[in-house]
Amino acid sequence: MEKTKVVGQTKDAGFQFGVRKTFAVPLQLVWDFLFSEKGFSIWLGKISSDNFEVGKSFKTKDEIEGKISVLKPMSHLRLTWKPKHWTNSSALQIRVIPFKEKTTVSFHQDHLLDNRQRNEMKNYWNKVIEKIEHEMSNNISEFLTDTHT
Repeated sequence: MEKTKVVGQTKDAGFQFGVRKTFAVPLQLVWDFLFSEKGFSIWLGKISSDNFEVGKSFKTKDEIEGKISVLKPMSHLRLTWKPKHWTNSSALQIRVIPFKEKTTVSFHQDHLLDNRQRNEMKNYWNKVIEKIEHEMSNNISEFLTDTHT
């Protein structure tokens, strides 16, 4: 008998979810924004960028903890992700992908425990993308002034 495949379930990496959005903003500006205090607060939580480097563990004020395994500037980031209420850690990858004068931001998370965690993270990352879109469309000029003057 064939097993029914569950949406988001992988053969060997638990459950997964991914979301991506393309912005009419150059790569450098998107990368700088994601790793600014404002950017961190949107996708990760309150954290000092001084503590954000490969091999280091981190914990946000919202009690998301993890460890950075890959940080390739202007390209991608890999880290573990564990909110306080979880018993497990998941794997998160963030990519910025340039195309002409636009940039795609991609969040992909796997090693989620079950469909409940997948749905939790689906809601979370969809809200994150909406907030980033809001910032990119409404406040990028303020960000440019703050960081590139």
